[in-house]
Amino acid sequence: MKNLKVVFMGTPTFSVPVLKELIENCNVIMVVSQPDREKDRKGNYLETPTKKLALENHIEIYQPNKIKDEYQKIIDLQPDIIITCAYGQIIPEELLNYPKYGCINVHGSLLPKLRGGAPIHHAIINGDKTTGITIMYMDKLMDSGDIISQKSIPIDKEDTLDTIYEKLSHLGANLLIETLPSIIDGTNQRIKQDPTLVTFGYNIKKEEEKIDFQNDVESVHNLIRGLSSIPGAYCFLDDKRLKVYHSEITSIKSDNIPGTISNIDKTGIYVNTKDYLIKLTDIKLEGKKRCLVKDFINGINPKEYVGKVLK
Repeated sequence: MKNLKVVFMGTPTFSVPVLKELIENCNVIMVVSQPDREKDRKGNYLETPTKKLALENHIEIYQPNKIKDEYQKIIDLQPDIIITCAYGQIIPEELLNYPKYGCINVHGSLLPKLRGGAPIHHAIINGDKTTGITIMYMDKLMDSGDIISQKSIPIDKEDTLDTIYEKLSHLGANLLIETLPSIIDGTNQRIKQDPTLVTFGYNIKKEEEKIDFQNDVESVHNLIRGLSSIPGAYCFLDDKRLKVYHSEITSIKSDNIPGTISNIDKTGIYVNTKDYLIKLTDIKLEGKKRCLVKDFINGINPKEYVGKVLK
């Protein structure tokens, strides 16, 4: 596959293992990334993870603001195949239909389940027991193309967004390299997605990041781990935003209004939910640094917080 001319389209760290494998196994002639948008503390733009890797390997980088209007530069390179992974924009049909081997996507769910931009978040928030990677042909509708190959992994009880993100990024890279030869020689599968099984994992809205302690303890726990560590689930303590990055389900039955702090000790903040207490262990209060609760309570009287309600 060393002579396979690949244009790769991807932006975040999730895309990096895929791009690394392609650089090692194929001829990557261009990397297309979203524009640099994140800034450091000095206000300087940070290179996207895929841009950084492309520059390290002396590969041309292209960062159009709107790919639907600025794709001719990619066609002019005459790629054999376009491979996308968490790129972040809708690919125009003209580009999808150009390469002789098609436009292939590495998607972080077991399609047709969880189409959309945040499938990993939603899999954990939903309490799913498994997730996986789908290698698929792209078409004009979001994540609706024919499935080529899939591989699943379990979601363990202690998994968070960070751990599943890491596992799936490497799984996707390996599965893609395993699958590419069959795409090139035409022996690959093309499995139509069953429309009756379609679900969606759209990008998380700000209001969906807020913890609702009126829910049962498992739902609250799944939200926290499904958003950890970016962007982080949150609630409010004394009108200050409290981000929560790690929690534990307890077997202690709730005995107060949901959201009420029942106890605080060095192991965590015990909060009432609909059914059982949940223990918050890794937090960040607005204006302070992220820390474990054992450090948070240094210099304060924990009893002063008992009875307060997280909203």
